[in-house]
Amino acid sequence: MNPFESTVSLNMQGQFATPDTHKYSVILPTYNERKNLPVIVWLLAKVFQEQNLAWEIIVVDDASPDGTQEIARQLAGVYGEDKVVLKPRSGKLGLGTAYIHGLNFCTGDFVIIMDADFSHHPKFIPQFIRLQQAHNLDIVTGTRYRSASTPYSSDATPGGVHGWDLRRKLVSRGANFLADTVLNPGVSDLTGSFRLYRLPVLRHIITVTQSKGYVFQMEMMVRARALGYSVGEIPITFVDRIFGESKLGADEIVSYAKGVWSLFTSV
Repeated sequence: MNPFESTVSLNMQGQFATPDTHKYSVILPTYNERKNLPVIVWLLAKVFQEQNLAWEIIVVDDASPDGTQEIARQLAGVYGEDKVVLKPRSGKLGLGTAYIHGLNFCTGDFVIIMDADFSHHPKFIPQFIRLQQAHNLDIVTGTRYRSASTPYSSDATPGGVHGWDLRRKLVSRGANFLADTVLNPGVSDLTGSFRLYRLPVLRHIITVTQSKGYVFQMEMMVRARALGYSVGEIPITFVDRIFGESKLGADEIVSYAKGVWSLFTSV
């Protein structure tokens, strides 16, 4: 019998048996997310409040010309400056460095990284937390490409993607297949960016991660496995952005392929 499917284990995974005394910091990198930011912050606040969890949102904005920073300041006025913390930068400096910047201001003991464009729905966060607590994991990452969590969790539903055309699906599948074949990282979705980390673990991995941009997410998982950290996966439903345009282009695809080769030769 799978021990993760026992009654005791399933009960642990299905609810918070004791009050969660941890604090969760969400790092939201933004660029031209004026329309999306109010709704994603509302959804995050709703999830954390319903679960009675301590939380904060660190908004790292790269000098958006659409007024994203002003919206963030207004949200801080609504939810509290201790809940919505704006930490802007002078320009578009890359996704990886956005997380590094945001980490400097996190006061929680767990960090959640996610997109601000509704691609990652906050409703999955309680599942991330339950899986982490049930198995004392260092990292929980969302996956679009599994039908069940690893380790097993009774409340997980199959992952998937909505709103992508065939080309985008093939690019994502191909990128993950390439990395899985060459690097054998032990996770099914290397290009995803919806994850829960222990704060010290994230700090450690970032210090040895060299990539910037979209390769950053892949290298983080490869480094985590190489360093011996435990990683769980929760299936998520990924929905293409509602407002704004995707920032993935040909340059990022080429950079990703180069990143796979670089990790193969160095890790």
